[in-house]
Amino acid sequence: MIAFAPSRLTLLALFCGLSEAAFAAGFVDDAKSEVLLRNFYLSNDYRSPSPSGKNYKQEWAQGFIGTFASGFTEGTVGLGLDAHAFSGLKLDGGKGHSGTGLLPVDSSGRGESEYSSAGAALKLKVSRTTLAFGEMTVETPVFDTSDKRLQPEYATGFLLNSREIDQVNLLAGHFTAFKNQDSSSAKGDFFGYGANTEAGGISFVGADLFADNPVGGALYASELSETWHQYYANLHFKQSGLLLDANLYRTRDTGRALAGAIDNTAFSLAGKYALGPHAVLLGWQRIIGDTPFDFVGGDSIYLANSIKYADFNGANERSWQARYDLDLGAFGIPGLNFMTRYVAGSHIDGSHAPRGGAYNPFDADSGRYQPQQGDGGRHWERDIDVKYVVQSGAAKDLSVQLSHVSHRANTAQAGDDIDRIYVVIQYPLGF
Repeated sequence: MIAFAPSRLTLLALFCGLSEAAFAAGFVDDAKSEVLLRNFYLSNDYRSPSPSGKNYKQEWAQGFIGTFASGFTEGTVGLGLDAHAFSGLKLDGGKGHSGTGLLPVDSSGRGESEYSSAGAALKLKVSRTTLAFGEMTVETPVFDTSDKRLQPEYATGFLLNSREIDQVNLLAGHFTAFKNQDSSSAKGDFFGYGANTEAGGISFVGADLFADNPVGGALYASELSETWHQYYANLHFKQSGLLLDANLYRTRDTGRALAGAIDNTAFSLAGKYALGPHAVLLGWQRIIGDTPFDFVGGDSIYLANSIKYADFNGANERSWQARYDLDLGAFGIPGLNFMTRYVAGSHIDGSHAPRGGAYNPFDADSGRYQPQQGDGGRHWERDIDVKYVVQSGAAKDLSVQLSHVSHRANTAQAGDDIDRIYVVIQYPLGF
């Protein structure tokens, strides 16, 4: 068992005791607090030279993620608070193996021994509408913070969520400061394949429609400051073990076009059929345009073939997916699940990206423009995932996940040839 420093224990003790100190009825009634223990091992074995010059990156770390969500005070306008605190400790990882994204990297190139952060958002509620302002996680198709490493990503701004209309969830948000997965600071920025949030931030409006019905969908629009307007549409059908899902993005440059000229359409179609413990999914994805489909925020891409390592979002790319899931509870091991999938992409051509933009910048050393991707790019990824969740007893909800990822690409695709191993152990403690 790993021991906290006294300051970390004090922080989490105060954090989880917020509900006991609350003074208003309603604030306490629906309050929830939790500490998630997350143990994360990540190994990257590069089969081709990586941009950092390292052939192997490996780190092991322990994270503690505390969350508190209050209820709302009584009255016409309810007042509440959501807060979070994080502490991460390095268990293993030398200078030569740093840079996996689990830990911040210091000026010498070594992973930090520990890092921590905290944040909160004030929330107001009127009828079935809430407004949150502060630091929070966000989940929308056009801006979605990620939770793929030791620490979740966070964004600072406001988020309006309204359910005044039955079967319709309206959202609007504006975010101007960001905390990346390996940072203690909320003054960072989210970076995509060429675009970033440095110019001011991102704003969006949208609606999730009829999510509980067999037929549902979503419509969203966003603006990345001085960079792009992006639009999203989803249509899905769920019935008797069958899921059909269609996603469409349309992106055009705007303002000063800081990432260059963009005229991009991206769509995916996926069908999943479940029969007993078995499920099979087939997916198709297409990018139309001379620039990749780009996004900021680690999970801001709801296309079917955006998976563990690659997003299959290159300029003019076409990709397909085959996936198989097995619930081993049907064979006497409840809580154990297996997944494997294979995605292949081809027809990538980034050589016609607008010169001088983020996807085809000028290289002063060579005196030429250097597009991110060439002509004839292709790649594939294979994922294997096994996860077990304890179903009962003192360790109930403890989960152990083992994942293996292989990615191979040619030089025109410009991705890494890599084998990656994840081992993630999580245990939530509710209060």
